[in-house]
Amino acid sequence: MPENSERPDESADPAGGLPPEMLNALRRLTGGADLPPELLQQLETMGLGGIPVEQFEGMLAQFQSMFAGPDEGPLSPSIATDVARQLIAAQGDASMGEREASLAREAAHVADLWLGQVSDLEAPGLQGVAWSRSEWIEDTFPVWQEVVSPVAIGVSRALTRAMSAQFADGGLEGIQGMLPPGTNPAAAMAQIGPMLDRAGASMFSMQLGQGLAGLAGETLTGTEVSLPLTSRHLVALIPANIAAFADGLEIDLEQVWLYLAVREAARLRLFAGVPWLGPQILTAVQDYARDIAIDTEAIDAAMQGLDPADPQAMQQTMADKLFSPTPTPAQQAALSRLETWLALVEGWVDVVTERAAGAHLPQASALGETMRRRRATGGPAEKTFASLVGLELRPRRLRDAANLFAALEDKGGSALRDSAWGHPDIAPTAADLDDVLAYVERRTAVPEPDSMDDALRELLDGASE
Repeated sequence: MPENSERPDESADPAGGLPPEMLNALRRLTGGADLPPELLQQLETMGLGGIPVEQFEGMLAQFQSMFAGPDEGPLSPSIATDVARQLIAAQGDASMGEREASLAREAAHVADLWLGQVSDLEAPGLQGVAWSRSEWIEDTFPVWQEVVSPVAIGVSRALTRAMSAQFADGGLEGIQGMLPPGTNPAAAMAQIGPMLDRAGASMFSMQLGQGLAGLAGETLTGTEVSLPLTSRHLVALIPANIAAFADGLEIDLEQVWLYLAVREAARLRLFAGVPWLGPQILTAVQDYARDIAIDTEAIDAAMQGLDPADPQAMQQTMADKLFSPTPTPAQQAALSRLETWLALVEGWVDVVTERAAGAHLPQASALGETMRRRRATGGPAEKTFASLVGLELRPRRLRDAANLFAALEDKGGSALRDSAWGHPDIAPTAADLDDVLAYVERRTAVPEPDSMDDALRELLDGASE
């Protein structure tokens, strides 16, 4: 062979320095085709060559599911529930046996009997059930999906814009080297759009799954967050979380079960006996969520600083800085309505539970104070969910609401207390929580005779003679 003939450059690595196992994983994404050497070298420059192959394959599977998964809209129920179940399984989530089911049935039956003695609001056919954390997620997810859909739409749009900007940052010619010869970059970008939409939905769904897993790890009963999340007739108790809650209280576990069953059954009676209440609360939540401002700068920063070796980095950045810290006036108004409804629900539940359980459970008062502190401060899971979805489900004025219902009860017994829920127009407002006595006086005042009514009555009496 002549000395001046062209020889292959032995110093150039057509694999771009990537391990063979990693090349095989990339070929599986392309249907067996090799990626251009320029792209492989770019991936090596980004640091992919130093990632363990197992971690790299996990990253590919995650991104493949994000970009190639079915189009489920701005929120993917399958991804959200899968993430939540995986996290719960990692924490430990034992299935419930007959012993737990029997305890739940008995506790709900006793709670229903006690509540029947102190309130005329009814929820026929209440049934106690013991749920694992995963079962709580499965049963409540349809309502969560309805609640957070407005947030999902805004987040997905913002993520899609950010990712589209990253793809097109260098102009269409910037992706020319990544495409097969003869491919039109503009047409490729048009095809990428739907994939980016699915990716944005997938990212938000993962965040939602993380938030639900956090709540499932702490919530004691089906509707403890004061939203009508469960089937109306199910008094759902979560034994694993109840045991963790009772640990250190120095209160008999049976009393804790019964007390929590009374609280849960009271909420179900309220939602069933006041059918307009649940929709009002969910509407306030959705109004708040619909106007949430997305922090697009934080999303752009997450995209620009994405480290291929750390696929969780962007999700963590989103969790910390996804939502704008300054609420809009409309959002603030919706939040005020939501907090008032939550406070009224929990305030009524506090008073009714004290009346129902106080005569039977020696530690009812201590448990009541513990629950008030728990709701007032908010647990780690509640704060996590607020950062992920923008909702802070906390009745800040719980004590004011409890005082209002107790004052009504003092004036007119349980009938006057429960009549406050008779219609949305007469239900207490935030202003009424500021002046409880004025509300009680207004509800107990005897209406003055109306002159028009008197004249009509005289006319009718005269016509009948």
